[in-house]
Amino acid sequence: MSDSRVDEYAARLERWRDEFAALRTLLSATELTEAFKWRKPCYTHAGRNIAIFQPFNELCALMFFKGALLDDPRGLLREQGADSRSSLRLEFRSLADVTSTRSALRDLVTDAVRVEQAGLRVPEAPPPAPRDYPGELVSLMEADPAFRDAFERLTPGRRRGYLLHFNAAKRSATRAARIERVRDRIMEGFGLHD
Repeated sequence: MSDSRVDEYAARLERWRDEFAALRTLLSATELTEAFKWRKPCYTHAGRNIAIFQPFNELCALMFFKGALLDDPRGLLREQGADSRSSLRLEFRSLADVTSTRSALRDLVTDAVRVEQAGLRVPEAPPPAPRDYPGELVSLMEADPAFRDAFERLTPGRRRGYLLHFNAAKRSATRAARIERVRDRIMEGFGLHD
């Protein structure tokens, strides 16, 4: 089943148009449903997200949300990024890349559906160690117990996202400014990208 918003998206693609068309054809032959989420073609099963198309400059990809749990005997899945724990993706640099992975793609989709139906979850990362908290955050937590409590009530993933954002700044003033900019979001229980 296709989504008309995906048709519009495909018509606007300047790069990776042929690769996406081939990928879309392959995915339409599976038990996945096509949707349009986060301004990209997304493929779901029983309302659960399975994979999403990602165009980049050097390549395009089909990212599996729970790729870390998939059986990948051919070793085709690649890390989404250094800070990603569950997502893995199939990368394509040409139309031949898409067509050559046809059977592997079908197997990965079948396995991704199995993972969803079984209710499997990627294990949560251990909570960040206090040493990973920048000094500027620690100072604010000591000065404002309500803020400390709000930060500690965040999910481990949300805390981790904030800590990565704060710690990426080299200067203390930048870290402090980043913390201050998101202080209200933390107090409301939102993550950095919510």
